[in-house]
Amino acid sequence: MVGIFTRTITDNLAGLVKQVDAAVGKNKASQLKAFVVVLSDDPDADEPKLKALAKKHGIKNVPLTIFDGISGPPPYKINKGAETTVLMWKRGRVASNKGFEKGKLSKAALKAVAGDTSTLVQ
Repeated sequence: MVGIFTRTITDNLAGLVKQVDAAVGKNKASQLKAFVVVLSDDPDADEPKLKALAKKHGIKNVPLTIFDGISGPPPYKINKGAETTVLMWKRGRVASNKGFEKGKLSKAALKAVAGDTSTLVQ
């Protein structure tokens, strides 16, 4: 399971979501799942942006949602300093927890997340 929590909808986020969406589609037999949550103080403004991201990038396997509040759901303890946090679970346990500050979700970071995602289906 891959959970992506973000406070901002950016091109690099779109790249990450597209990458994870492809991994989920490729690994249906392994039951890899994922979801995206936009943490927002203005859900009404962010909803059309999220829908546009899904349409533009053909997201089919990953549900995209919005949480009202930038702190996120308390049980997840989302990093307050991170623009985007990627959590991964394997067999019910946290396998990876990576927080990316604003502007730090680079191509190298996307590659690292892809590597982490591949370990979930082994």
